Formats: sequence, C-alpha cells, structure tokens
Amino acid sequence: MTLNDHQQQLLSLLSGVYDAREAANIADWVMENITGWKKIDRVVNKHVGLTATQMAKLEQVSDDLLKHRPIQYTLGEAWFYGMKFYVNESVLIPRPETEELVEWVVNDFQNKQREEFSILDIGSGSGCIPVAIKKNLAWAKVKSCDISEAALHVARQNAATLNADVQFHQLDFLNTANWQQLGMFDVVVSNPPYIPNEEIVEMEKHVVEFEPHLALFVENENPLIFYKAIADFSAQYLKTKGAVYMETHMALANEVAALFTNELFETVVVRQDLQGKDRMVKAIRK
Repeated sequence: MTLNDHQQQLLSLLSGVYDAREAANIADWVMENITGWKKIDRVVNKHVGLTATQMAKLEQVSDDLLKHRPIQYTLGEAWFYGMKFYVNESVLIPRPETEELVEWVVNDFQNKQREEFSILDIGSGSGCIPVAIKKNLAWAKVKSCDISEAALHVARQNAATLNADVQFHQLDFLNTANWQQLGMFDVVVSNPPYIPNEEIVEMEKHVVEFEPHLALFVENENPLIFYKAIADFSAQYLKTKGAVYMETHMALANEVAALFTNELFETVVVRQDLQGKDRMVKAIRK
C-alpha cells in the first residue's frame, strides 16, 4: 500500500467516528506525525509506502482514535499559540478560546515593558498559558501554580522544551495559607475548573472519558469557588492598577464579573470569544 492508500484507509475508518471535516484534519495530522512530512511532501511522495515501524504506529493510533481517545493524547502533542506542547491525560488539551485569553494579556502589555513586572498563572495544566505569555512577554517574571504534581511535570517539560523561564509551584490554591509564598503580582491569569458536575451528561465522550476531571469540574452548589478565591487573592496580592484575566463558563461570566464589581476594582470587562460567547473576564485593581 502507498502513503495515499494508508491515508484514505484511515480517513474511511475515522468517518464512522468523526464528521468529515474533523476526520480529514485528524488523518492529515496523523500522517504528518508518522511520516514527518508536511502535506505537500506527502503529495509529492504519495506512492511511497510506510516502514514496518510506521505501520505499527499507524495501527496503534487508529485503534486509539476509534476508542474516542483524543488525537492530542494519542500523538502526545497539541498546538497552542503557534507552539507544540506535549500533553498526556494528566492535563487538559489546550483550546482555541484559551489562546484568546493569552492574546488579551499579551496585547495589553507587549508595548509596556518595565522592570519587576510579575505575572501569576493559576492552574498550570500543560503550561500552555504561562509558557505562551513568557515567550511573548520575555521581560516579565512568570510564575504558575497547580495542585497536581503530574500536571506540573508536563508543564515543566514544556517550559524546558520551549525555553521559557517559568517558575512552577505545587500547591492547593484554595488553601489561603499558601498564598503568601507566591508574592505580589502585576497580572493574574487563570483558566480554572468551572464546569458544574451536572453538565457531565451533556459533554462529548472523549472529554469525559479522557480529560482530567480535576481540571474541568466543580461542585454544582459552588461553581464559582475558584473565582471567589481568585478575587480574594487579587484583593490582597494584586498590585495597584494590576489586572486579573480569567476564562469562564459562558453562563457564569456575569456572575464572575460581579465578584470584582466592588470598591477594590475600578474596571471590570466581560469579553466574548470568537464564537460570540461570554467567555473571558478582566478586572483592574484600584
């Protein structure tokens, strides 16, 4: 079988699990990962066959995908803000809407370089947020914290691979006794868990079965638990005129904004993502 035959066979298999566009994108990604060739190179070499090693990997990847395992976990890679990150089931798969959160931070500060400018990311995950920010605001001091040591192992690996000087801390952010060790900050950014447990039944199978629930879900009775903690932390450890940026559930954005609508903050903004959904909140400290 030729390279083209293998890709068409994979596409046929995936069409039973994914819609046509997603199946085509996944098939392209898989073949590029296995062969090391971009699409144009695969077209030029479409009559070339796969090696035995490549065949074995294609079979393993195909089996995983038919079980609804996300392509990012299957290949161990995900793209975020133009960079390739290593991912496994210990961390969430980086998503496009989170790129919009990073872009908001970067755009606000890329022309405001200053000394002793510090940024804290709450909930490291794969490290995609702090690493992307550090790569684009190289002059800033960036810290990131997470409760999961397994997630931090992935985040540190990505920071090292991408040459981003980020300080990572393992701690439970909901325990206020841990806050003092972090210090004072000019910017706080976070994409915390925000999906109520009751919404599990509405979510796609590959998310529920494979992505870490610790990073996704919160109790139905207290969906704002992390935002309340971020608001309290920002009241104490965000510098004057400092800003906090958060990704949130579209149904909770206004409630999150309300947590910062008080005498401690001078500006609170709810921003829509590219899909027109209220997904981000920014607040500026007085």
